[in-house]
Formats: sequence, C-alpha cells, structure tokens
Amino acid sequence: MAKPNQGLNMAKILIAEDDLISQKIASKIVEELGHTAFVSPNGMHAYEALMACNDFDLLLTDIMMPKMDGKQLIQTLRGKEDFKNFPIVIMSAVVGMSDISNLLELGATLFLAKPLNYEDLRDYLERCLGKSCEQDKDA
Repeated sequence: MAKPNQGLNMAKILIAEDDLISQKIASKIVEELGHTAFVSPNGMHAYEALMACNDFDLLLTDIMMPKMDGKQLIQTLRGKEDFKNFPIVIMSAVVGMSDISNLLELGATLFLAKPLNYEDLRDYLERCLGKSCEQDKDA
C-alpha cells in the first residue's frame, strides 16, 4: 500500500504564528509528516523570510498577529508576481463564515480551524502540495 506522501517531494513550510503553543503544534505535525517547518513569530517576519528566501513551498499562517496580520500578509504576497499562486493556508480559531469567505477572496488557498488537527492539516498540505506538483508537471 502506498504511503500518503509517496511521490510528493517533502516541502519547506513557513509557519507564521505568534502563539508559542500553536507554533509547537503546527511545527510538530508538519515535521511528523516529513516536511521541514520554519517558524515566524509574526506576519512581517514571515513576509521578510519569504522575500529573502523564495524556496518555501507553502505558508501556514494565523490571522491575528502583531506587526503584520494574516490579512495584510496575504494581500501583500498576492500583490507580488512570484506569489500569485503560492499556497497559503490560514489557521484561526476566531473567525466566522463571512470572515473565512473574505479571506479566501483575498487570496488564501484554504482555511483550517484551530486547534489544529493532525488529519486535517495533513489533508490540507497534501491538497496544496499535490496541486502545486501537478501544475509543475504540466509546465
């Protein structure tokens, strides 16, 4: 039987999260799935990391953070040509359905509710990373 990630390259995932417990949970799940996790404590730090090193495969970001929140981060990234199709998964516990809809309209790829769940995060990462791999094959 094939493993879920078989055939997918393991990804370099940037986690933008200011809460230490959420950072640890997200990093642990990402690394247990065989990916590499890098943590940014706020949106501005995440933005600077992405601008300095454009080899991340996915951004997993909270909404409410200091310095630059998740909405600003999405808008800023989507304004850059290199990040128009970059997978961005929002993780948050404090938004309603209209907020989720607005975030997706801003350019978030998917929304994931907190507290993070191993199976849900695995499925979302596979969806996002699988999609980007399929796009690369067509190129």
